[in-house]
Amino acid sequence: MERRPAALTAVELMSAYAAGTLSPVEVVRDVAEVVAAREPTLNALFVHGLPVALEQAAASERRHRHGLPQGALDGVPVTVKENLGRAGIPLPSGSAGVTPIVPQRSSPVVERLEEAGAILIGSTVMPDWGMLSSGVSSLHGITRSPWDQSLTTGGSSSGAGAAAAAGYGPLHVGTDIGGSIRLPGTWLGLTTLKPSAGRVPLDAPYLGRVAGPITRTAADAALLLSVISRPDPRDWTSLPPELFDPRPRPFDPAGRRIGLHLDAGCGFDVDPAVRGAVEEAASVFASAGATIVTLEPFLRPAWLADLDQFWRVRSLTELESLDPAGRDRVLPFVRRWAEGARGVDGMAVLRDYASIMAMQQATVAATSAVDLVLSPVAPMPAFPAEWPMPWGDGDEAMPHIAFTAPYNMSGQPAGTTNCGGTPDGRWIGVQVSGQRFDDSTVLAALAWFEDHCPDRMRPRWPIHS
Repeated sequence: MERRPAALTAVELMSAYAAGTLSPVEVVRDVAEVVAAREPTLNALFVHGLPVALEQAAASERRHRHGLPQGALDGVPVTVKENLGRAGIPLPSGSAGVTPIVPQRSSPVVERLEEAGAILIGSTVMPDWGMLSSGVSSLHGITRSPWDQSLTTGGSSSGAGAAAAAGYGPLHVGTDIGGSIRLPGTWLGLTTLKPSAGRVPLDAPYLGRVAGPITRTAADAALLLSVISRPDPRDWTSLPPELFDPRPRPFDPAGRRIGLHLDAGCGFDVDPAVRGAVEEAASVFASAGATIVTLEPFLRPAWLADLDQFWRVRSLTELESLDPAGRDRVLPFVRRWAEGARGVDGMAVLRDYASIMAMQQATVAATSAVDLVLSPVAPMPAFPAEWPMPWGDGDEAMPHIAFTAPYNMSGQPAGTTNCGGTPDGRWIGVQVSGQRFDDSTVLAALAWFEDHCPDRMRPRWPIHS
């Protein structure tokens, strides 16, 4: 069955534009139809600018007609998470409690997209300060899965995940400080990449934070990374410039040592369906000649607890900067969670930081003898959309990010792609993590797996005619 323009990948769109078989105007109009039909339920967008996008699409159409595209994404619809600044657009970071600043200049990610000719459909929503693994926000309400509106999208890149799966264009940029790109990946069936620390320039770098692709294919993730990874002097943590191939490079599992990590050492137990799906993903690599090596648990419960406390202190400073009325408007779950840091002194915060450094050291050491690591993304499948966290409304700290957070702290690249599902139809992703700075191999492995996995592992996207 022929797919509608909104369901096409960025790679397919650029090829169609070059051949003259499809126009950016047609694509943006079709995306606008998808947004109109699905946004009242999904609640993925903070702001959108479809009239301006149509004007930009007309200009892109003229450039392609003359064979002079502006860049690698000329005419491709994209979204960015609301905490990636756009000139003139407020930055509330998902919270009804803040008085948002309005940046005068766009963030590096947005500037790179605009330079490449991408058409920004809008900014996607997030929960309060990005400190939830769901789509629950005091400002935006609840963001829901395009697969099943009763289920979560994951977070904190909740709107980006929903937009990607629903067909609001092929390319979406999220941010990730402990799993916020990859959790929507696993619960929505998407292909994502948390790049190496410093790979994608930010205008507000912070320990563990990155921006990266949320897409439906590894080829699109590679294309997007090749654009947004270009340097910017505002990010003093940036890696040296590296020219990324816009296509995943060839990957052969034969002779590769691939770690299989099924026990993080702390956090929630892995659901049997999740464990089985990741083991089956490993068998796909093994059948092609990879040597699968069991990775022993390397994360300590105290380290994860200390990371949680470190983040609570950080969010408490945000909370304390608000007036009383603003504090009352913050999502109650986030407010209670941050308030849990009251009484934490400076020495405790330094001990938390030491635990983060220990986590970084342990992650690099535990993965040094393998080319890649396969693991769950989260220990559980998707949960109800109304829950702020996978366990509901209680305070359990962060027991669901024991597989994702270590790679934020170590700075290693880690991506996701779908590898199965639960008996009741919820998607399950596998996390593919690589050596420090080796984003290219992670993308290559994700692309290889997409091409070689059983057909039942490939989502049929809910982007209907």
